[in-house]
Amino acid sequence: MTERLFHLAAAPFEAARRVAILPEGHPCRRLHGHSFVARVRAELAPGWAGFRGGESSALCEALKTCVAPLDYQDLNAVLPVPTDENLARWVRDRLGLNALASVGIQSTRDQGADLDGSDQVHVWRRFRFEAAHRLPRVPEGHQCGRMHGHGFEVILHANQDLAGQDMGVDFDLLARVWEPLRDALHHSCLNEIPGLENPTSEMLSAWIWQRLKPQLPHLSWVTVYETATAGCHYDGCHYRIWKEQRFESALRLTAAPEGDSRRRLHGHSYLLRLHLTAPLDEVLGWTVDYGDVKALFKPLYQRLDHHRLDELPHLSSADPGTLALWLREAVAAELPQLDRIDLQETPGCGASLCWGELGPALPT
Repeated sequence: MTERLFHLAAAPFEAARRVAILPEGHPCRRLHGHSFVARVRAELAPGWAGFRGGESSALCEALKTCVAPLDYQDLNAVLPVPTDENLARWVRDRLGLNALASVGIQSTRDQGADLDGSDQVHVWRRFRFEAAHRLPRVPEGHQCGRMHGHGFEVILHANQDLAGQDMGVDFDLLARVWEPLRDALHHSCLNEIPGLENPTSEMLSAWIWQRLKPQLPHLSWVTVYETATAGCHYDGCHYRIWKEQRFESALRLTAAPEGDSRRRLHGHSYLLRLHLTAPLDEVLGWTVDYGDVKALFKPLYQRLDHHRLDELPHLSSADPGTLALWLREAVAAELPQLDRIDLQETPGCGASLCWGELGPALPT
C-alpha cells in the first residue's frame, strides 16, 4: 500500500446533554455531562499550514476554534440529538476540510465514535478485567514463562454505515455482549480456561473474537491491552501488535516565521507507538515478542531520548510528520514487520504514518 501521512489533532470540551432517542429509563435521557475530546485525522497538502512542519499545530488550533462553541454548553441547544455520531458530523461540517479522514468524539475515557466522510462510523468501548497467566511455550528464562498477572483492557470495535441515523451500535449493546466474557475472565487464571492454554495477547484477542462475532455482526476489531504500553488488534484475519515508548526531547522549528515561538529552542514529552503486522507463530502463539520490539528499537530510542531532535543526521525538520518519515527509514531493517508509526508531541496531537496491507486500520 502507498505510504500515507496523517496529521492528528485533539481538543477537549466540557458539555451537558440529553439523548432523548434512547429507551425509556436510560440514564442518558436525563441531563448529564461529559469531559469530551474531539479528535481529527487529516491528510494535509504540503504548505497547508503556511510553513513546513506547522501542520500538526495548525490543525490543533483549527480544531480548538471549531469546538469552542461547544465548551460549557447544553449540546441540545446546538443539536436536536447530540449523540457522539452527530457531534462528529457537526465538527466535520464546521471544520470543512476536504483532507479529513476521520472525526472522532470521545465522550468518556472508555467510549467514543469516529466518523469518516462517507458516514461510516467506528464505535468503540473499553472494558477491563484482572487475571493471571503464564506463557508455557516461551524460551527457558523468559519472564513471561513465570506465572504473573495483568490488569487487562479490551476494546470492542464496531463499524457500520450510519446511512443518516443518529447513532451506530449502542455502547450498551457492547457492554451486554461483553459481560459473559468478563465473568469468565475476571479474577481467573487464563491458562485454565479452555482455548486459552497459551494466553498470549494474540490468542486472547482471537478467543474473544470467536465468541462475540456471531452475536455482533458489526464487530470489526478486538483490541487487547496486556499492559499500558503493549497490545494486539485482531480483525478475524490479521494480527497487529503495538509497542509504546515515551521520550523527552528538544527541538527548534527553523522554518517557522519570525516571531513564532516554535523557532525558539523548546521541547516535548513525546509518545511513540510502533505497530507491527505479522503472521502468527503457531508454536509460540504470538506474532512478534513485545520485548524483542523494545530491544531492537533501543539503539534508535537512545538517539531520541534526552537529545535535540533537529540535530539528528539526515533529518530536515523535527516536526512530527517529518520525524515519523525519518523513523521509518531509520528502523526499517531492524523491524521489517513495522507498518505504522504514531508520534504525538502533545496528547492527541502529532502524526501517523501508515503503509502496508492494512493501512490506517484503526483510528488513533
